[in-house]
Amino acid sequence: MIDVQQEKDTLNIALIGNPNCGKTSLFNILTGLQQKVGNFPGVTVDKKSGTLNLPHGKKANLIDFPGTYSFYPTSKEERIVVQTFANPNDPNYPDAVVYVADVVKLEKHLLLFTQLRDLGLPTILALNMADVAEQEGIEVDTERLSKKLGTKVLCVSGRTGAGLDELKEAMAALDTTGGQPVDSTYYRPSQEEGRLVSELQKKFPEASPYQRILLGHHHSWLPFLSDEQRGEIASVVERTTFQDLQLQVRETMQRYDQFTPLVQQSIIRKSDKPTSWSDRIDALVTHRILGPIIFFVLMLLVFQSIFTLATYPMDLIDFFFGYLVETVRTTLPAGWFADLLADGLLAGLGGILVFVPQIAILFLLISILEEVGYMARAAFMFDRLMQAFGLNGRSIVALISGGACAIPAVMSARTIGNWKERLITIMVTPFISCSARIPVYTVLIAFAVPSTTVWGIFNMQGLAFMGLYLLGIVAALGSAYIFKLILRTNDTSFLMLELPEYRMPVVRNVLLTVWEKVKTFSVEAGRVILVISLLLWVLSSYGPVKDMERAKLEAQTAIQESNLDESTAADLMAAEKLEASFAGHIGRFIEPAIEPLGFDWKIGIALITSFAAREVFVGTMATIYSIGSADDEFSIKKRMAEEVNPATGEKVYNRATSWSLLLFYVFAMQCMSTLAVVRRETYSWKWPTIQFFMMTGLAYLSSLAVYQWLS
Repeated sequence: MIDVQQEKDTLNIALIGNPNCGKTSLFNILTGLQQKVGNFPGVTVDKKSGTLNLPHGKKANLIDFPGTYSFYPTSKEERIVVQTFANPNDPNYPDAVVYVADVVKLEKHLLLFTQLRDLGLPTILALNMADVAEQEGIEVDTERLSKKLGTKVLCVSGRTGAGLDELKEAMAALDTTGGQPVDSTYYRPSQEEGRLVSELQKKFPEASPYQRILLGHHHSWLPFLSDEQRGEIASVVERTTFQDLQLQVRETMQRYDQFTPLVQQSIIRKSDKPTSWSDRIDALVTHRILGPIIFFVLMLLVFQSIFTLATYPMDLIDFFFGYLVETVRTTLPAGWFADLLADGLLAGLGGILVFVPQIAILFLLISILEEVGYMARAAFMFDRLMQAFGLNGRSIVALISGGACAIPAVMSARTIGNWKERLITIMVTPFISCSARIPVYTVLIAFAVPSTTVWGIFNMQGLAFMGLYLLGIVAALGSAYIFKLILRTNDTSFLMLELPEYRMPVVRNVLLTVWEKVKTFSVEAGRVILVISLLLWVLSSYGPVKDMERAKLEAQTAIQESNLDESTAADLMAAEKLEASFAGHIGRFIEPAIEPLGFDWKIGIALITSFAAREVFVGTMATIYSIGSADDEFSIKKRMAEEVNPATGEKVYNRATSWSLLLFYVFAMQCMSTLAVVRRETYSWKWPTIQFFMMTGLAYLSSLAVYQWLS
C-alpha cells in the first residue's frame, strides 16, 4: 500500500519561537507577499500563513504562530499555541516545526524547543541573528548542538537572508512519516505524571505521553475537550495527586538542567563586552525621569508627523475623488444613478481611503520603533501606571495615537497580549480627541469661549481647546478603570517581555507591516464603511414624495423671489431637500429627545450625518444654512452666529448650547469607521454596540447637565 504521507508535496510547517526572536522577520523574508491573515478557529487571534517553494518540487504552507515562552501560557496568544499542539486532531496541527531561537540568547530560548521535541514532531532549530552573533564575536558549534539535540541546527539571519537556502533544503528533507515518541527525551516525568499518562492512554490514544501531561495541566480551559472529557481528566488528576504548579516548576528546572550545560559547551565567545550598547542606551531611555520625557518627545514627533505628512496625500486623495465626482456629474446624465455614483459610492470610497495616509504613516513609524527595539522599553516603563486603570504598558501607544485617529490607534492595540487589557484599550481609545474633532471644536469654541487673553500669554479659546483634549483623556482612564472592575478573565494581568537588543530596522518587515495594516483597513473595515455611507446617502437624498416635491417648489419660489445666484440657489435647494428627506424626518423625530440638550432638528441632522465622520458636522451645517462654500470656516461661523430660534428669538448657538454640543462631540461615538474597525478587531458586533451606547449615553448626560446648568 502506498504511504499517502510519504507522497505529500505540500508540508504544513509551524514557525514558532519566543517573542523577539526574529521569527516574524524570518517569516516575512521566506513568504514575502504570499501571505494571508485569518484567525484561529473559535478565537479572535490572528493567524498569519504563507506559502513558499522548497527544493525538489516541494511546497510548504508556513504558519506563523504567536510568540510563546513555554507550554505554560500567560496570555491568550500563548494559549493558542498550547491548544494546537496539545491536540493532534487540531486543523492547524503541523507536519513539522521550524523553531526560531535568538542565538545570542540561546539558553533562554530552548525551554519551549525541548517541549516541542517531546511531542515527536520533526523539528529544525534555526538559530537566528547570526549576523549579530558574528558582530559580537560569538561562534556556535552547530554540529555538536545537532548531535546532542537530535535535530538539524542551522545558523540563519532574518535580516540579511544568510542561511535561508540551507534552511529550505532542510525543510524539504524533513521526514514527516515518523510516529510519536514513547517517552520524553528532555524530561523524565514524575510518578504522578506517569500514572496520569497511563490512565489517559485509553481515553486519548492518539495523544503522545507529553500531550497527556499537558491535558492534565490545562484541561480546565482547553476548548477542544468536551465537558465529559474535562470531567474525566479532572478525576484522574485528583486520583493521581497530580500537583499542577509544583510539577510545572519541576519540569522547567529539569529541562534547564539538561540543556544549559550543552549551550555553555557549544557557544564560544571570542570577546567579553562588559557593557553592551543596548545596556548603555537603556540606562538613558528607561531612566525613571528621562525615560518618560524621551518617550513623550518621540510620541510628539510621531503625532506631528501624522498631522503634517498625511496632509498632502490626504488632500491628493480628496482632490482625486473630487475630480472623479465632477467627471461623473459632467459625463453621465443627471439622475439618481449619477447621484448614487457621485454622492454615494465615490464619497464612501473617498471616506475610506482618506484615512489610509494616517494609517500608513502611523504604522510606518511605530513599526520602525518596534523593529529598533524601543516599543518594548516604552511598554516596560508605563506598565505599572497603566495597570492601575486596567490597561497595559503597550496601551500608552494606542492612547497617544488616538490623538491623530482612533482607527489606527485601535488597530495598534493588537500588540497587547492580555485579552482583557487589549479589549479595554480598544473600548476607551475613541475617547481621546482625534484630528476629526478639530473642525468641530474650532467652530463651536468661538461661541462658547470669548477670544480673550489671560495671564498675558494664554488665549482663552486655546485653553478651552486643550481642556477638551484633557477631558477626553480623563474619560478614557475613568472608563478603563470601570471596565477593569466589570470584566472578568482568567488571564493573569502582568507584562512579561524580553527587552530585545537595539538594531537597525529591516525595511522589508516595516513595509510588509504597513501593507498588511492598510490592506486590512481598506478591505475588512472598508466594506462596512461603504455600506453605511450608501445608506446615509439614501436617507439624505430621498424622502416622502409629497414632502420632497413641496420642498422643491418652495425652494424654487424662494430662489425666484430673491433672485439668488447659482451657487446660493443650489445650496438653498439642497437644504430644503435635506429637511424633507428621510434624514430630515429622523431629525424632526429625534428633536424632542435632543431638545433638552439645546439642540434643534438641524443639529439633529448634523448628529446623524456626522456619524459617517465627526468632521462631517461642519459640512452639514454649511448645507443646512445654505452657505456657498463648506470649506469657508469664517462663513460657517458667521452664518451659525446669526441663526435665531424662531420660537424664542434667542441665538441658537449661545454659550449653553455650544458647550453642550462640544461635550457631546468630546464623548460621543460619532465615527462609523471606528466602530467598523472595533468590530474587525474584536470579531463581534457585541463590543462596538456596547461602546456606542456607553459613549453616546455619557455624551447625552454630560450635554444635558451642562446645558441645564448654563441656560
